Amino acid sequence: MIAVVVPIAAAAVSPLLAWREPVYILAGFAGIFGMTLLLVQPLLAAGELPGLSVVASRRCHRGVGVVLVLAVLIHVAALWITSPPDVIDALSFASPTQFSAWGVIAMWAVFATALLAAVRRRLRLRLWAWRIAHTALGAVIVVGTVVHAVLIDGTMEAISKVALSVLVVAATAKVILDMIGAANRRRSKGTLD
Repeated sequence: MIAVVVPIAAAAVSPLLAWREPVYILAGFAGIFGMTLLLVQPLLAAGELPGLSVVASRRCHRGVGVVLVLAVLIHVAALWITSPPDVIDALSFASPTQFSAWGVIAMWAVFATALLAAVRRRLRLRLWAWRIAHTALGAVIVVGTVVHAVLIDGTMEAISKVALSVLVVAATAKVILDMIGAANRRRSKGTLD
């Protein structure tokens, strides 16, 4: 809980907010909130948050995924309102700022992950193939978001931003490594779905 609240609270008292318009502030906080969701997403997917059964945890993972998509949409839409040319440059990878490209890559990976989850049953992919695709896209989201955030010198306070980034990467890496280990154990027993 502290890892989620502290970065948002630290950004809320940033002196850089003083001359910003409300829609720009909304864009920034939607991005910060979205990044905090990336800390809980892999833990929910793996059923590793205390107090939740695996079924409840996976259900929450889906719900948080929807909220993450909404946070990204609000982030981009609010930035569009403040400066359409900057958003066009970012989306076309023509922006002079490196953080823009990483944010756009993460955004498209969020949308692709949501789409993959929505059409999972229609694709009739084997569970292991779907998990690999979903997890790979999740890794792209995490790397893109963390690099995007770290490169921005903005309202997120530096220490809490780096701490959140480290926690997001560590949680994601742990879950991915656990998945690989479990898949290898099933493969050795000949029980891979």
